[in-house]
This record gives sequence, C-alpha cells and structure tokens, in this order.
Amino acid sequence: MSKTEQVIKKAMQQKRNVLTVQESKSLLFNEGFPVNPTGFGTNLEELLSEADRIGYPVVIKVSSEEIVHKSDVGGVITGIRNKTDLKEQFKVMQEKIKEKHPKVKIDGYIVEKMESGVELLIGSTQDPMFGPILAFGLGGIYVEVLKDVVFRLIPIEREDATEMISEIKAAKILDGIRGQPPVDKKALIDLLIKTSQFIDQNPEIEELDLNPVFASDKGVSVVDARIILKSFA
Repeated sequence: MSKTEQVIKKAMQQKRNVLTVQESKSLLFNEGFPVNPTGFGTNLEELLSEADRIGYPVVIKVSSEEIVHKSDVGGVITGIRNKTDLKEQFKVMQEKIKEKHPKVKIDGYIVEKMESGVELLIGSTQDPMFGPILAFGLGGIYVEVLKDVVFRLIPIEREDATEMISEIKAAKILDGIRGQPPVDKKALIDLLIKTSQFIDQNPEIEELDLNPVFASDKGVSVVDARIILKSFA
C-alpha cells in the first residue's frame, strides 16, 4: 500500500473526509509535487526548531479546523526574518486569534519557507455529470473576488495545460511585466499534468485545492493544500 493510500485509509477509518494541511502537503510531497519546505509545532519552541531546520525567512500559520480563512483572523504572518522576529510575531498571532475567536480549538501551527512569485490556483472537483474537472487561475486572497479561472475535464494532455495557462485573463502577468521575468511555464505545465494524473489515479478525492501555488522564473512551489475525500457510507 502506498503512502497516499495509507493516509486516505487512515482518514476514512477515523471517519474524516477532510485532510489536515499537514497531511495534504505531506501526501503531495511523497507523490513528487513541488511542495515548499514545511514544519509543524504545537508551541513556540517547536516552531523555532522547525524554522531553524527550514531556514529563514519563514511564514507561520495557525492550524485549526474551526478557522477556514486564516488571514481574516490574523492567523497568517509572512516575512519572519529571524528567531527574535518569530517570537514576537507568534505572540501577536495568538493575541489576534484570541481576540477574534476566544474559544477556538487550535491544533498547532505551521511554519513554511517564505516563497515569492505569481500566486496561482490549481484545483479539482468532481462533477456529477462529467466527472473530475481541473481548475487553473489566479490564486491567493483575490481568487473569490476576481474569479479568473479556467477548467478542463480530467485527464488532460500537455496541449490542454498549455491552453489553460494562456486562457486566464491574467495570462500576461505570467509573461513578465514591469521588469519581472516570465514564470517557468514548463514547470507550471508539468504541475498541471501531474495534478490531473494524481486525481485520475485517486478517485477517492472529491476536491483538491492548491492555493496559493507560487510561480516564478525559478519554478513553482505549492504553498498551501487542501484535500477533501468523498463521503463513504
């Protein structure tokens, strides 16, 4: 049994259909996805240790099933430069979350390597009529506002992936604007194809959300991931 099958089976046995961010990113990393270096801790000491392992600058995020939009409650802090900064920002995060959600259950905290580039979205969902559908578009915090997303039926070919990249309204950004270099489109196309293959090979997955995926001239990096499994009776 593969590690992916093990993670899915464990969640199903626990009657969970939503994988944690840690589970999702670890699963994708084992599948060969370009996931950014990530660690997890339940307290400041563990976060400091993980940040040393990953290397600064880092991002910290709260991990809680009760918090859907982390940014709205101060649950995401970027650009942390060193240990002193991490200690200060961790305290700020705890205070903001306590102010917004005093009774929220926090599972722990995620620490990640700070990435840069164009924020993109790659995802999939199961359509009751057409089956699995692949989505690609502009990502980050503006995805719900701009809705700059295109779709294809899974599985896709390289030609499909190339067309998807060129069809979004923000396509010119990927070519580089205002002195910025163009993103590595080959790496982006490879990631779209890999995502299509992954969903095609794992029919237990109802939804996949990779957002954001940072794309730059140096490649692509999956920064956040969410996997939802089908509900089984």
